[in-house]
Amino acid sequence: MKKKILVVDDDESVAGTVKLLLESTNDYQVKILSQAKDILTHVHAFKPDVILLDLLMPDIGGFEVCEMLDSDAVGMGTPIIVLSGLDKDVDKVKAYKLGIVDYLVKPITKNDLVASVEKAIKSKEQKD
Repeated sequence: MKKKILVVDDDESVAGTVKLLLESTNDYQVKILSQAKDILTHVHAFKPDVILLDLLMPDIGGFEVCEMLDSDAVGMGTPIIVLSGLDKDVDKVKAYKLGIVDYLVKPITKNDLVASVEKAIKSKEQKD
């Protein structure tokens, strides 16, 4: 069975590339969400195994999304991997304090992306 990945990124070219990279492995079903404000609705409907999240978005930023997911019964059990152009330690520390499982700096490679997603899925399965 394919693992479900929710990509939350307002940059359609990045989100589309991530979707292609993951789907090319035939291991993942990928859904793209370009606006974070609807994330809880999509998490409840799609029930992703992993969320790939951009930090810089126009409506609601990634840090706020982490907080929203942490206070949601379905969201809190879903591992989050940040995909960001922000490469400052302060951003990484803040993200890890909010419970993310990995932090990838754009541009990302297929190997790094798949390895990170696999790690997140394994960590989730160990908790379940």
